[in-house]
Amino acid sequence: MTGSVLPGLQKGGTGLVLVLALLSVVVPSAQAQNSPAASFQEIEESLTCQCGCGLTVHSCNHVDCGSALPLRKEIREQMALGKSKEEILRYFEAKYGEKILSSPTTRGFNLLAWIAPFFAVAVGGVFLVWTLRRWMRVGNRTAADLSPDQSRSPDLAEDERLRQELERFEV
Repeated sequence: MTGSVLPGLQKGGTGLVLVLALLSVVVPSAQAQNSPAASFQEIEESLTCQCGCGLTVHSCNHVDCGSALPLRKEIREQMALGKSKEEILRYFEAKYGEKILSSPTTRGFNLLAWIAPFFAVAVGGVFLVWTLRRWMRVGNRTAADLSPDQSRSPDLAEDERLRQELERFEV
């Protein structure tokens, strides 16, 4: 048999090796996303440590942190009860308030935190276009558009002095 059923699978099996290598990377990463450890880390990343470090529970690196360690224990307890990520986050929000969440909720006044940056960029873009168009209109005025009084310098003595200086250097 000279040809292969699948393109890329030559006699040496280089294509097969590449396919197996790809599968060995893709399959474990897909399993890790569905594993309890992955959701535990996601929950830790969604909660802010209350020790004052400003980091997430997952990122808090204080030794014997009085906040992160009990929160991690509480996350494990909630997961052992079979609760989903959303249920656990709602539990912590009810217990500690919205300050425990690492990103603001998308309801009520907090919705402004999600919308305001995009609105500010849009307003800035409109202002920039308006300003550039205004500058271009002013910049397109030519000397012919100017009245004779505007085309000449207000100080005729300075004009004469400049003319004399330029003549001196042209020698």
